[in-house]
Amino acid sequence: MISKSLALKVLNEGLSTGADFAEIYIEETNTNTIEMDNGEVKTINSGISFGAGIRLLKGLQSVYGYTNDVSLKGLKKLAHTLAASYTGEPILTVSRIEKVRVKKHHQPKIPLSDVSKEEKIALMKEANDACSSYDSRIVRTRVTLLDNTKKVTIFNSNGKEFHDERSRGRIAILAVASENGVIETSYVGPGAQKGLEFFKDDIDVKALAVETAKTALTMLHAEECPSGKMTVVIGNGFGGVIFHEACGHGLEATSVSKELSIFSNKLGQKIASDIVNAVDDGTIEGGWGSGNIDDEGIPTHRTVLIENGILKNYLIDSFNGRRMHMEGNGATRRESYQFEPTSRMSNTFLLPGKETPEEIIAETEYGLYAKSLGGGSVNPTTGDFNFAVTEGYLIEHGKVTRPVKGATLIGNGADILMKIDRIGNDLERAQGMCGSASGSIPVDVGQPTIRVQDITVGGRGGKQ
Repeated sequence: MISKSLALKVLNEGLSTGADFAEIYIEETNTNTIEMDNGEVKTINSGISFGAGIRLLKGLQSVYGYTNDVSLKGLKKLAHTLAASYTGEPILTVSRIEKVRVKKHHQPKIPLSDVSKEEKIALMKEANDACSSYDSRIVRTRVTLLDNTKKVTIFNSNGKEFHDERSRGRIAILAVASENGVIETSYVGPGAQKGLEFFKDDIDVKALAVETAKTALTMLHAEECPSGKMTVVIGNGFGGVIFHEACGHGLEATSVSKELSIFSNKLGQKIASDIVNAVDDGTIEGGWGSGNIDDEGIPTHRTVLIENGILKNYLIDSFNGRRMHMEGNGATRRESYQFEPTSRMSNTFLLPGKETPEEIIAETEYGLYAKSLGGGSVNPTTGDFNFAVTEGYLIEHGKVTRPVKGATLIGNGADILMKIDRIGNDLERAQGMCGSASGSIPVDVGQPTIRVQDITVGGRGGKQ
């Protein structure tokens, strides 16, 4: 990386025209990816990304730039260019930098970077074979295994230096089923800040592959979903994406601080039904979205967002916290050095209740069981959303009956929180990538099974 003496010169160059804060973020990322299509390895890629970003703040103004040239000349040139955005005399200088000890959690026992390609391919083959051999109607399988190790160094004008290392691994399994011209797909993508032990001990790749195949086959015979207002039971795990998108982004200071969120200025107010409790927890050991520190060097937190329906906290980065007169709480993240950091979720989920999923369904006379959700769109200012249901079933007389396809959930984030009337005891988290202002980052979404009253369901199966 770079020395303290070099960092001091660059920071002071950035502060030379009156900025009140300067920061250097340096990153080296090693990435490995193997892709297998129908049991054959198609691509094996490895890459290294290296560079630095400099951020200067002055009041409520921010300027950011990045470079691959981390020499003194290259970094001072960037700092000088950014400093030209402001005019004035320096109001502070940095004379000393102190290294801050970062506690090392989330350490792989068997780093994937140390595992041979042959052993990785053998693991992928297990998943592929379990999926493809399950039924002759599985006509295509795709398995991807990726791992990356990111080494980060941060220097700032508070005289602090931070070092962190983050290693993640993920397997993605896609099954394609076909019969009589109908094609359906199913996908899973578990991951963690762990090594080979995650794939050997924590998950069963064969069982996941079989379940993926089963889902694709089930949806081959699904009817078109009816439409209208109905009770919807949303499954655990990736069902939590509806909270992440429709509500979670609205709790990030990026939008809250500018009053562009439906949840702005609502701390201490009731925003959900009494049974709703939600957290963002970046401290979960080995969690896909966890961290030792955030991208400002602040230790990650377990932040209670909603408690018994009351809004308790936002996710805050230091810059947007200035507008809010609040301190950053370990929620500052970015995709890479090429992105200016801002407030983002880490592992965000609803806490469990006491009912079983079976009890919730048994108490539902008619509705939709959205076992798994896919992509969608959300307007963070209004909270309006729509999500595709990738695996759905009708609930009739308290029982899950026919599979349905083409269902879309349409509603509003603030509204849906108030309409949650049942929460299960089966909390599960699932992994994904979240795109927003500071790029695409790994996050966990999650929830137990929940029931929501009166969601608008879109579908081509006629009115219910």
